[in-house]
Amino acid sequence: MLRLVFTRRWLTALAVATLFAIAAYYLGVWQYGKYEAKAARNAVIHAHYAADPVPVASILPGDALLTKSQDWTRVRETGTYADLPQLLVRNRVKGSAPGYEVVAAFTMKDGRTIAVDRGWVGLSDKGAAAEPDVPPTPTGPVTVTGWLRQGEKSDHRRMPTDQLATLDLGEASRQWEVPVVGAYLNLQTERLASGMEPPRPLPLDPPDTDLGVNQAYAYQWWLFMVCGFGLVYLGIRRDYRELHPELVAARPKKVRIWDEEDE
Repeated sequence: MLRLVFTRRWLTALAVATLFAIAAYYLGVWQYGKYEAKAARNAVIHAHYAADPVPVASILPGDALLTKSQDWTRVRETGTYADLPQLLVRNRVKGSAPGYEVVAAFTMKDGRTIAVDRGWVGLSDKGAAAEPDVPPTPTGPVTVTGWLRQGEKSDHRRMPTDQLATLDLGEASRQWEVPVVGAYLNLQTERLASGMEPPRPLPLDPPDTDLGVNQAYAYQWWLFMVCGFGLVYLGIRRDYRELHPELVAARPKKVRIWDEEDE
């Protein structure tokens, strides 16, 4: 059988099986890496999402930027909404409905400004080109509670005034002409000094913590690594039997129950 292995045909098949095994290994590593990234993100969410809120300054002193390990940290701040336009982040879907996320500038007690994602509004009844109805920011002292999030990457699209393509903190800062801290706040609640909650856009959905099927795909790719070699072995074994039929023992005829009964 070894002579068959070293023929051009089966050496080529072994080379193809080896290349497939290498590709399957790295595809498995890629899928497992995606699983690990989701698992790490979920661990951060589970650690922070329902925790007691802390001041923003304890997480973001000075010009610090929010890190991945601090994402979804629950915070609470008292301050006032700045007299600046609310920005609409385009192409945001809630359920299956298209709309916008509404971002406002909030001045904290320490004088710094943080971008607050107040929630979601649907498209205007007058069409996509028309401005939607957006609840105004409340006046006077407000206590906001929510989760710190890392800013999104800019896609460098030119947008109409008071609109954003992504929640990029640099672009929001340029539109407001005010520096902002290195994270935005995903609003959970906002309360006036009286304890009342003012009208606001619809709250955003909780984060998706589904791990998906990446781990299963990784294991499948790693199992596929041996499939090519298995097919090569079966092919060589078949050729060997065809070349040496005298070495293949004849199988005894299987006696069926009804054959015995007929005798």
